[in-house]
Amino acid sequence: MRFAALMHDLGKARTPADILPRHLGHEVRGEAPLLALCEQRRVPADCRDLARLATLYHTKIHRAAELRADTVLRLLRDCDALRRPERFLQLLEVCVADARGRLHFETCDYPQAGWLRQLLAAAQSVDAGAVARNCADKRDIPQAVDRARVAAIAACCRLLLPTGNRQ
Repeated sequence: MRFAALMHDLGKARTPADILPRHLGHEVRGEAPLLALCEQRRVPADCRDLARLATLYHTKIHRAAELRADTVLRLLRDCDALRRPERFLQLLEVCVADARGRLHFETCDYPQAGWLRQLLAAAQSVDAGAVARNCADKRDIPQAVDRARVAAIAACCRLLLPTGNRQ
């Protein structure tokens, strides 16, 4: 987690001068230098993978309250959170460290981590087997499972987030 927290903003150094002081797109620009550094320094795969996720997704996690339910599911899938929830929880801790690493934010709340933990639990609560059994056409199973997960996430969002329904 420490390595990921240190490396997640490498892309800021590649920000084009004409858009400074903003760092739009630094997430994607940071992936290549991160992977090159990890290869050169023989960084263990688990450290590299968490740092890559932090590089690519920290901004989206910071904006969790703005995300629609289908975008949350895509984030969970992109981070492999449904199969590797422990790594996703580490990623959330990296984002907490990033947020609190700013001057005067050292003790601020970071509710995004709690929300995303609960939204992950909502997505995990979907019984994919039951959904599959209710599909007449087996080719529709992946989409039906996704719809059920999005519905579970949306229901959880209505309970968690002050702005209510994120669909």
